[in-house]
Amino acid sequence: MKQSLEQDRWFIVKQLLLLTEKEVKHLRMTSDRIKALDPNLQWIETLENNIEYSEMLDAFVSRFGRLQNTLGDELLLAILRVSLEPTGSQLDNLLRAEKIGWIKSSEQWVEIRTLRNRLVHEYMDSAENLLQALNTALESVNVLISTQKRFAQYTEQFKDKI
Repeated sequence: MKQSLEQDRWFIVKQLLLLTEKEVKHLRMTSDRIKALDPNLQWIETLENNIEYSEMLDAFVSRFGRLQNTLGDELLLAILRVSLEPTGSQLDNLLRAEKIGWIKSSEQWVEIRTLRNRLVHEYMDSAENLLQALNTALESVNVLISTQKRFAQYTEQFKDKI
């Protein structure tokens, strides 16, 4: 690999790691605030009339989706490339990441991606479905955070290139 191309790829990895560190921080803050409220069906049903909680939920959904996307679509691909691993479809990349040990389960990641989409659509559909999706997403936050940490730990061995 040409030196400048390799440097460019490592620069992208470094920038994505910095970005995901910030995204983790913001997602953790929002998820902790929502968890402290112990959301239930009544909480969900009053969202339409409670701007503070509604905006908090919007922030959570946005931050959850953003971190999932940055990790699963952008950072994973960038790390595979600098590691000279083959890349392919998103599922192929997730399967490779699972094999390497960067993620615990590609199936779980596909579910998290689906969950991100459900959160957006359930918001307008059903309070019960939204509550279920929200609770599952709150439980999945730790998966995203631990994945970001594993990516950062993996790249630590290449400190001189970053």
